[in-house]
Amino acid sequence: MAIRMGMITIDCANPRGLAEFWTAALGTEVAQDYEGEFLILAPAGGGLPLALQRVPEPRAGKNRVHVDFGTDNRAEEVRRLVGLGAKEVEEHEVPGLAWTVLVDPEGNEFCVSAQAQ
Repeated sequence: MAIRMGMITIDCANPRGLAEFWTAALGTEVAQDYEGEFLILAPAGGGLPLALQRVPEPRAGKNRVHVDFGTDNRAEEVRRLVGLGAKEVEEHEVPGLAWTVLVDPEGNEFCVSAQAQ
């Protein structure tokens, strides 16, 4: 038997507060709210849900796993996400691919990438 992707979960201090950022960023809504301790954001058209889980400890160090998002216009999307509360960390480029590392309002890292021009 093989496993399959069920959802991606981000640990955080305030799931409901962080849901404000991620629902705006992804154009989703909170599909399930387990007393504010665990929220599931489900894409309207289907796809992989994003969950937000309350944990007592703050984030320490670099994420060992992070989410990569793709877009056709990386610069525009990065500006939009920063306007929602993300912070830009750094940019990278390799032949054929460019990406920007950002952090959400609680410091969780994620990337936005686009094919390099």
